[in-house]
Amino acid sequence: MIVRDVMNVKPVTCQADASVTDAARTLREDMISGMPVLDGERLVGIVSESDLLRLLAREDEGGLWLPSPFEIFEVPFRDLVKWERMHSAIDDLSTKKVREVMSRNVHEVSPEDSIEEAAGIMTRHRINRLPVVEEGRLVGIVTRGDIISSLGLRHVED
Repeated sequence: MIVRDVMNVKPVTCQADASVTDAARTLREDMISGMPVLDGERLVGIVSESDLLRLLAREDEGGLWLPSPFEIFEVPFRDLVKWERMHSAIDDLSTKKVREVMSRNVHEVSPEDSIEEAAGIMTRHRINRLPVVEEGRLVGIVTRGDIISSLGLRHVED
């Protein structure tokens, strides 16, 4: 079985100059965890929920911090500063562009590649989706779920 047999031919995409908030809205509304990023019609990256979550993580302060409802009443000053910085980071999201946060190292497959090859790339690189590119143009996307579903079809056909 080849990628063409299982790929989604109408992938949800966003433009590199779109705002991060628009990309997050698209991910939420389409109930997907990542999507190809285009500059015009050229594939330039992938943006995922993980890329967006990294914007909220404060490496210098041990990562993402969200207080429990009980902590809000007894938050030490140090944690109050963290809370303010996180709010500031969220406010900055409206001005950030997808190109600033997307993953640029994009692994891709051809529609004629085998699903075994696509699965191997996903496993080796620990990724959940692969853009499908033909003659330099995005023609689809294949996800882990697409491949798993195809295994069920393959069993029924045998």
